[in-house]
Amino acid sequence: MSPSSYIDAQQGRLLKTLQGLVAVSTVNPPGRDYAKISALLTRELTAAGLKARRFSIPHSLLKRHLPGQQAYPRFNVLGRLRAPGASKTIHFNAHYDVVPVSGTWRFGGPFSGKVSSGWIYGRGTADMKGSIASLLLALEALRATGTAPLMNVEVSFTADEETDSVLGAGWLVANAPIRPDYAVVMEGGEGDSVCCGHNGVIWLEVSIRGKAAHGSTPQDGINALEKMSALVLALEEYKGQIARRKIVSPEGRVLRPTINVGGVFSAGEGGKVNTVPAFASFTIDRRVIATEDRFAAERGLRTFLAAAARKIPQCDITVRKISENLSCYHEPTHPFFSAMASSVGRVRGARAGFNLSTGFNDMHFFSHYLKIPTLGYGPGGDNEHAVDERARVLDLVRTAKIYADLLTTFSG
Repeated sequence: MSPSSYIDAQQGRLLKTLQGLVAVSTVNPPGRDYAKISALLTRELTAAGLKARRFSIPHSLLKRHLPGQQAYPRFNVLGRLRAPGASKTIHFNAHYDVVPVSGTWRFGGPFSGKVSSGWIYGRGTADMKGSIASLLLALEALRATGTAPLMNVEVSFTADEETDSVLGAGWLVANAPIRPDYAVVMEGGEGDSVCCGHNGVIWLEVSIRGKAAHGSTPQDGINALEKMSALVLALEEYKGQIARRKIVSPEGRVLRPTINVGGVFSAGEGGKVNTVPAFASFTIDRRVIATEDRFAAERGLRTFLAAAARKIPQCDITVRKISENLSCYHEPTHPFFSAMASSVGRVRGARAGFNLSTGFNDMHFFSHYLKIPTLGYGPGGDNEHAVDERARVLDLVRTAKIYADLLTTFSG
């Protein structure tokens, strides 16, 4: 039996594995049930024939990076498989955390893994426990059919991608005993499209300090909300400046830098309808395209904010960086990208293309820090981060076949 035939025959097992993963509510923040799912994933990799271990993130690092979440330990899982005579290594990466749940779900609960009309529903089915289940079945298929991969295999399941990945893929790349020549981050590309890069991001928090006063004598205070409003309006000029930059993606889309203002905004303590607000804050999400320098992008934004604040009377601001992620891009002419496109084409029966993602994922850790060819591909799905998140069962099965095909046709 071929690995592809085995995968077809074990579709039920794939769904059962995914249901087991979805049932563990690894909601981040704060980072629930990481110990439970990392132990489960370690067992799954071992059962698939890999030497697997779980790394516990030191408490000192957790305290430094997530000072309010010491009660929620972080773990990363690494599995390794030696292929006979292989000199190159391919690394597969996925994150196991999911975003919080809201709204009313029509298809079972958010952690039910309910299957209906060719779809499986639940938080993480699309982003991205579905990828994990597909890879686990692909590895199992190779072992069950006695088919050796052409490269050594590394697999990592990491924490915290839904926040900043510092203690997940970031920690893994800097500290774990990995030596890959190629990497597949199992999201970003799906269907007939392979991802060859993504935008970076800079997240800033801007705080405005005013002066409290009685609402009947506003002239005695400095209204932080009014200053914030003027500063937000001034950012329209900055939007126009950065919109002149662009990159054309492999599929022909024109991508430009963007900013989103006010994803989070707030007032200070003591707010009351008859009080002049003494504090206000808002966030900025600055997307950095692959052709931009991330350091220059941050400097430019900070410089603009400082200059704009100086033009607004009594506008006293502080700018704090919340987080950042690098952009990455690799020309899809490399043989590794051609090999993945060929695997996608063979399994899906259509010519595969390439895309650039406007979002970000963990590709940049492998591409930027390890400087290896890195691509993104997974089963994807619908309603990521939303109500009734779901993955198509057919795409989960096809993705398992694509991973198995890549492992048995590409030797580096």
